[in-house]
Amino acid sequence: MQFKAPKNNERYFWTGHALSKMQYYGLTAQRILRVINRPARTEVGVAENTTAAMQPTSINKKTGAWRAEIWAMYQLNDGQYKIISAWRYPGKSPERNAIPAEILEEVRDLL
Repeated sequence: MQFKAPKNNERYFWTGHALSKMQYYGLTAQRILRVINRPARTEVGVAENTTAAMQPTSINKKTGAWRAEIWAMYQLNDGQYKIISAWRYPGKSPERNAIPAEILEEVRDLL
């Protein structure tokens, strides 16, 4: 049984890789769209001209921590989202493109 793309929507294009990863990780198309539309964090994607968006699976109300994250990598072309990949990350992933402390100090000195 092959995983089918969601209903034909001109705003979203699903790659075969994304569909196979969604099936592997047990993710629905609606969940991936929710990650893209309301991300908790975004980063520059690994592939050229892409964005990676993340949402935690569920947040512990007492500690504010979470057990896993759902990521989606997409490319925006003329108002159409090309969803390239989707995956689950166990635990909390480190931030990749944070602003270095030296740059923040320089900006604060200028202000």
